[in-house]
Amino acid sequence: MLSMPTRPFLSKLAFLLTLLPFAVFSTTETASTQPNEIHYLPMSIGLFGGLAIFLYGMEKMSDALKRVAGNKMKQWLAKLTTNRLAAVATGTGITAIIQSSSVTTVLLVGFISAGLMTLPQAIGVIMGANIGTTVTAQIIAFKVTKAALAMVAIGFMMFFVSKKETTQHYGNMLFGLGLIFLGMNLMSEAMEPLRSYQPFIQLMAHMHNFFLAILISALFTALVQSSSATTGIVIVLAGQGFIPLETGIALAMGANIGTCITAIFAAVGKSREAMQTAAVHVLFNVLGVMIWLPLIGWLAQMSIALSPTQPDLSGVEKLAAELPRQIANANTLFNVLNTAIMLPFAGAFVWLVRKILPPQSGETKTQLQTKYIDAAFLPTPDIALDQAKLEIGRVGRRVCNMLNMLPPLAPGCKKRQEVLAVRDKLKEIEAIEEEVDQLHGAILSYLGQLRKEPLSDQQSARQIKLISISHQLESVADIVVNSLLPLAYKALNDDISISPEMRKTLDTVQEKVNHTLLDAVNSVRRSDAAEAQAVINAKRELNALIDAVLAHQAQRLALQDGNRLRVFRYEMEWVESLKRVYTLAKRMAKVQLRSRASEEESQSVAS
Repeated sequence: MLSMPTRPFLSKLAFLLTLLPFAVFSTTETASTQPNEIHYLPMSIGLFGGLAIFLYGMEKMSDALKRVAGNKMKQWLAKLTTNRLAAVATGTGITAIIQSSSVTTVLLVGFISAGLMTLPQAIGVIMGANIGTTVTAQIIAFKVTKAALAMVAIGFMMFFVSKKETTQHYGNMLFGLGLIFLGMNLMSEAMEPLRSYQPFIQLMAHMHNFFLAILISALFTALVQSSSATTGIVIVLAGQGFIPLETGIALAMGANIGTCITAIFAAVGKSREAMQTAAVHVLFNVLGVMIWLPLIGWLAQMSIALSPTQPDLSGVEKLAAELPRQIANANTLFNVLNTAIMLPFAGAFVWLVRKILPPQSGETKTQLQTKYIDAAFLPTPDIALDQAKLEIGRVGRRVCNMLNMLPPLAPGCKKRQEVLAVRDKLKEIEAIEEEVDQLHGAILSYLGQLRKEPLSDQQSARQIKLISISHQLESVADIVVNSLLPLAYKALNDDISISPEMRKTLDTVQEKVNHTLLDAVNSVRRSDAAEAQAVINAKRELNALIDAVLAHQAQRLALQDGNRLRVFRYEMEWVESLKRVYTLAKRMAKVQLRSRASEEESQSVAS
C-alpha cells in the first residue's frame, strides 16, 4: 500500500509524464521550421509545458527543503539577536533554504507577534531574504541542466524506494531540482526558433526601456509569486541571446518588486505588526530599485568583471555562454550592495512604517483575531506547530484569567454597589469565555488543515497533543461558565452566608486550583516538565483540603440550622466543580510529560 503523501506525488508525476511528450514534440516540431516560419501552437505547448514543469520543480524542491530544515529555521529565528548582521545572515540562510522571500516575510509576522524579535530585527531578515533568493539563479547559471533527467530519476528512486522519511525528503529535493532544469531545457528549446524570427527580435528591442522591463517582470512575478522563477526565465531568455545584459538586470530588479505581493496579501486583515512588516518589504525593494536603476550600466560592468568569459566563441553563442552567469552575478551583486546600503538605516525604516501605519488604539473588534497562527506556516509543520502552541498559550491565559477573576462563593456583599460589582465581574468572565470559544475553534481548524500536510510521526504526535490540550482548556472554560458562574449567581441572589472557617477553606481550595491550572498552562507554553510534575504532585494537598471541607460540613450539619442543607449543596457543588477543573489541569500536565518523554526518546534514537 502506498502512503497518503505518496499518492498525490504519483498523481502529479503522472500528469508531468503526460505533459512531457507534448513538450518534447513541440520542441522537435519548432526546431524543424524555417528561419522565418513559426509554429505557434507547438512552441506555446513547449514553452508553457516547460514553465509548468519548472514551477512544479520549484514547489517540490522548496517543500522538501522546508521539511528537512523546518526545525532548524525555527531555532535560527528564535535565537536571533539584536545584531543586524546576524539578522541579515539569518534571512539569507532561511530564504536560500525555502527559496521564497515572501514566505520568509510572512513567517516573520508570527515571530514579531510572539515577541521573539522586534521590527528592527525583522528588517535585517527581510534584507537578507532578498540575497537568499539569488541562490536559485546562481545554480541555474552554472548550466548543469544536462543532468536534469538523471536528477529526476535518482531523486524519484530515493523517494519511492527508501522507507526513511529523511531520505525521501532528500529524494524530493533532487527530484525537484531535476524538474527545474528539465523545465528550463524545454523552455529554451521551445524558444530557439525565435532567434531568427524578425517580429520577435523587433519586440525584444523595445525591452531596452528599463521601466517597461521592470513593470513586466514585476507583474509576472506577482502572478507566479516567485522571483526565483522569473529570474530563471530571464536567464533562459539571455541564454538564447534574446535580451542584453542591462535588460536582464532590469527584469531581475522588477522580480524583486513583484515578489512583495504575497506578503501584502498575507498582511491583509491581519495585525498592524503584519502590515508594518509587509510595508517594510515593499519599501525596501522599491527604494532599492529606484536607487540602482540609474546605475544598471555600472552593475553590468561589475558583473562582466566578476564573470568568466568565452573568448573562443562569438556572436549568439558567446552571449548564450556568458550572459546567464553575468545576470546571476549582477542579481546577487545588486541585492548584496542594496542590503549593505540600507542596513544602517533600519531605524529609519521602522520610524517610517510606524508613521505610515501607526499602532491601532481604542479599536473595538466584534470578532477576536488569532495572533500567531497563519496559513503561511502550514507548509513548514515544525513552525506551524510552534505557532499553534503559542495560540494555545493565549487561550490558556484567558482561561486562567476566568478562574482568577471568579469571585469566592457567597462573598457576603453588604451594599448594592458591591453586588453590582460582582455581577459585572461575572459578565466579564462570560465575555472571555466567548473569546476562548472563538480561539479554540480557530486552533482546531488550523490543526486540521495541518493534517493535510505530510507529517512525521513526531509531528503527528505533537499535533494530537495540542488538540488534546486545547480541548482540555475549552472544557475548563465550560466548567467555569456552566457550573461555577450559575452557582455564583444563585448564591448572590439567595444572599447565603458561609462561616469564616468554611470561607477560609473554600478560598484555599479555589486558590490552589487556580495555581495548578496556571502551572499546567505554563508547562505547555514553556515545555517545562517541572511545572507539569508540580500539577500532578498537588493532588495530595488538594485532596487534604477537600477532606477538610467535608469534615467541616459534617460538623455544621449536626447544628440545628434550617439553611444549613441548602448551603451544604452550594458548597459541595462549588468544590466538585473546582475538583473537575483540577482533573483537567492534571490531564494537561500528563499529556505534556508524555509528549516530552516521547520527544527525548526520539532524539536519543536519532542520535
